[in-house]
Amino acid sequence: MSGELTQSVIKRIIRQVGLECAARGQSLSETLVAFMVKAVVLDPRNYFTMDRILTENDTQDLIQLCVTRLLDTTNPSLSTIKMQVYFDMNYANRDELLSEQERVLEGKLAPVVRAITESGPGTQQEMENVYQKIVTYALLRSGLGSPTDIENVREVTAALQSVFPQTEMITFISLSKKDKEEQLKDLAMLVKGIRLYNKQCQKGGSGIDDLPDILSEAIPSATWTLDERLNSCQLLAHRYTALLESMQEDPHRVSQIRTFKLKEALFNVRQYEAFLCILQSNVITSAQEVESLDVQFEAVMMVLKNTVQDKTSIEFKEVFPLFMELSKLWTSFQDEMLLLSFFTNMANNLQQFLEIQSQLFPEEMLTSLLEGVTVRSDEERIKETMETRVNVSDFKNQEWLFPETTDNFDQLLIQYHGFCAHSIGVKGITLPGNPAIGILKHKAKYYVFSSKEAAYIFAQDPDKFIQLNVEKAKQYAELIQLLELRHQFEYLVPHAQARKASKSSMEPLPKHDSGTQTDTHILPPTIVRSYEWNEWELRRKAIKLANLRRKLTHAMQTDLSHMRRENFTQVYLPKDAGTQTKRDNSTNVPKPQIFLKGLRGGSSPTTHMVTVDLTRPLDET
Repeated sequence: MSGELTQSVIKRIIRQVGLECAARGQSLSETLVAFMVKAVVLDPRNYFTMDRILTENDTQDLIQLCVTRLLDTTNPSLSTIKMQVYFDMNYANRDELLSEQERVLEGKLAPVVRAITESGPGTQQEMENVYQKIVTYALLRSGLGSPTDIENVREVTAALQSVFPQTEMITFISLSKKDKEEQLKDLAMLVKGIRLYNKQCQKGGSGIDDLPDILSEAIPSATWTLDERLNSCQLLAHRYTALLESMQEDPHRVSQIRTFKLKEALFNVRQYEAFLCILQSNVITSAQEVESLDVQFEAVMMVLKNTVQDKTSIEFKEVFPLFMELSKLWTSFQDEMLLLSFFTNMANNLQQFLEIQSQLFPEEMLTSLLEGVTVRSDEERIKETMETRVNVSDFKNQEWLFPETTDNFDQLLIQYHGFCAHSIGVKGITLPGNPAIGILKHKAKYYVFSSKEAAYIFAQDPDKFIQLNVEKAKQYAELIQLLELRHQFEYLVPHAQARKASKSSMEPLPKHDSGTQTDTHILPPTIVRSYEWNEWELRRKAIKLANLRRKLTHAMQTDLSHMRRENFTQVYLPKDAGTQTKRDNSTNVPKPQIFLKGLRGGSSPTTHMVTVDLTRPLDET
């Protein structure tokens, strides 16, 4: 049928099944409907053989069978399939979830970032508006408080002004768009770190939740809830398993309850248990991360307090890295809060797929059916078989692995989700396998068993029992995911393209590496590299050539290149020259020389004095 069940036919069947269910009041997802179509086709009891042409009557029968199963609310198999589809569509691991959260946050902040980065120089009022948008961005990105709370806005504004005053807006506006985005993220982290420090010092942070304290209470509560639900579903699985084993030993019990319903209920509980274990593992990882974050946060806060103390001014190189580290650690706290909320919600939503258990098998009915039946837990079953081991000498062509002889024994990828490879196809129940008995390696795959006898029987003809397990998964489609058998049913994936091939085409095709080599250019190249079709490019080249006319040629030499060619330099010889900036000069007046004659007297009784002036004239000096 795979050759005729083309993609268009599959889509038409899925669409018609969905419409039929919607007309009867059940709105179902396309993925669930597609999975049910796959389950009905695989079930050999419906006689849709893989090599038969799908007629119109077959199509209608397939549609009616799918609708009937999808509307049967008392079917544990349907609840299991719904649970598997829900988990596949909603579950994401830690890295995927945080990446998606970061993408959503970037999308929400994109309009604000665009308004900030695309703004240019403007008036004082426009600059203030851009600054207010930066405050809003820092508040939204930090996730600390609501942007409508005036107190939060004031705290963010004060913190931002301490590291990025409005006077630096001109420099910020002149940056490129990419640099603006990077600086915005850095500013948001600094503001976040400052607010966290102020909250620790009781100087603000009224709108900031104490995430470490909240997580320290929420994680133990979530762990306890998951443990309770896990113990409850494991108890149900142990009861169902014991009841099915007793019914196989005592056929008279079959008349009291339908065996296939009980098996479907067992598969439902086992799948629920597997999903809870995944969620529990994630919560335990979160607990370890939070414990490490608490230590780091307290250490950084202590260093920051010792650095700041009561100083009025501090070098930004000392405190900025500490504020950034505080911000990163708090972001990790926020991530753990998001993850814990997601995993808790997933666990709560999975509860609805287990409600059918109490409807089909009430506590009173189970109690009465289990009278005289010994209920053993998985741990007890494994403990009972710890002393038994496969004797390797009994098998010449089989390879058995044991803990003491195999490296990384606990990390081997066990088939069938760790369940006994023999009990699934033969008994139709899921018994826990015990690796201590011995792990059988067959065709590069590893199988475990619940007892030594089961291991011996399986090892006699592994391919036969592997095929029995595949046939059992065709009857109970929920086993495909529970036992991790998707790779064996890839030829009928709901949304994959149908393959027009024969039955043998379902086998994986052999592959091998090959390579080819061809000449890059057989003919000589005829491309004119200088050709330009764009007239603007021609204009650019013409302008470039025109500009060369006004350019000067410069040359220079270095110590490494002066020996490579001859060089000549012409200079003017130095000449004697002098300059005078100061000279000595003086003026002089004639020295008076006046003589008096006759002062000593003479022969006459009276004195006749004569004055003789011998001073030189001014013009002779």
